[in-house]
Amino acid sequence: MKPSVESLSIEGLSIDAAGAAPAIEDPFHSSRLEVMIRAVPLTIGLGVALALIVILGGRAHLHWPNLSLIVAQPLVLRMHIAAASMALLIGTGLMWGPKGTTIHRAFGWTWVIAMMTVAISSFFIHTINPGGFSPIHALSAYVAIGLPMGVAFARRHNIRAHRRMMTGNFLFGLIVAGAFTLVPGRLMWKVFFG
Repeated sequence: MKPSVESLSIEGLSIDAAGAAPAIEDPFHSSRLEVMIRAVPLTIGLGVALALIVILGGRAHLHWPNLSLIVAQPLVLRMHIAAASMALLIGTGLMWGPKGTTIHRAFGWTWVIAMMTVAISSFFIHTINPGGFSPIHALSAYVAIGLPMGVAFARRHNIRAHRRMMTGNFLFGLIVAGAFTLVPGRLMWKVFFG
């Protein structure tokens, strides 16, 4: 049977006589609210960093990072810092960039690997509580459990749950945990402010 001249349907895509396909709802389209929600983790991180500078007053002198302090650290700590830096850069790009693309998936997997490296390596770092775990390790456990869940949500096409889980990992695993590294006397505080 010949299709009608007025409309044609091919594998679920219908085209009318004028040759225009109907608008397809884009599940990855970003509304203003979603863009604002993506900005929250970055805003919180910057706010915490600025609050530390104000609270510290004259004791904190922002300067070019003293990378020699990082180079002198044990291998596990250098890996942790490198993975966290990579995850912060890639994660910021993923939050602001288009979703559902091949590039998003490729960088998403890279981000997941970097975040898992950050979480696992943190269990070998005991500078706050020598010989034991600290409350920051609870954030690492959250990330180690949350990352596979976020990936599973994406694979099941549950985009809303995927977005929430990965945003939570970014916020708590990088921004909140990263803010604790800027406490006076800790390594990252010395690298940037000491």
